[in-house]
Amino acid sequence: MAKRVFDFTMALLGLVVLSPLLLLIAIAVKLDSRGPVFYAGERLGLGGKPFGMIKFRSMRPDADRIGPPAAGEDDARITRVGRILRMTKLDEVPQLINVLKGEMSLVGPRPEVAYFFGFYTEEEKAAIWSVRPGMTDYASIHFHDEDKLLAGAEDPVQAYLDLCRDKKVALQMKYIEERSLWVDLKVILATLATVIGSRFSPSKG
Repeated sequence: MAKRVFDFTMALLGLVVLSPLLLLIAIAVKLDSRGPVFYAGERLGLGGKPFGMIKFRSMRPDADRIGPPAAGEDDARITRVGRILRMTKLDEVPQLINVLKGEMSLVGPRPEVAYFFGFYTEEEKAAIWSVRPGMTDYASIHFHDEDKLLAGAEDPVQAYLDLCRDKKVALQMKYIEERSLWVDLKVILATLATVIGSRFSPSKG
């Protein structure tokens, strides 16, 4: 209950504080390419129940039909504004709405598409589906440059399975075992530090 109250309060505060920025992003997405401002991709959440994970659209509208469920930073489906949003992780901010709705938590295992859960063991699925999926977790921090990792891969899905899956699941299981409000706060702060440090450091310019 304490975690849910924390999630709801922080998500509501975040949406209010960030509303001017979110409006500007929405306008930029709409002006940059045809299609909706938001994208609600189906993911599996608590109890393995599907829900629509909300993001600012960073790809062309038909991206799901013409390409794989994993993408590198060089994927041709990504729009111009979308590249900036994905680089800065700003495309993920609308998931605060999912948090308000109780479909996600601020911190928890990142929700996957049903396809990738076909590569999970029954024990892994049971553990991951026992908690709400989150906007960030240990794995999100470790793989903050996942788009770069998959760039240039002939088969992005296989590259994801080879390079990310095992470590990501291990980190998700680690969070599930250690989870607490204190851990959540540390993960949130570490996520912000990672995004700011990796995207806006002088070495990036």
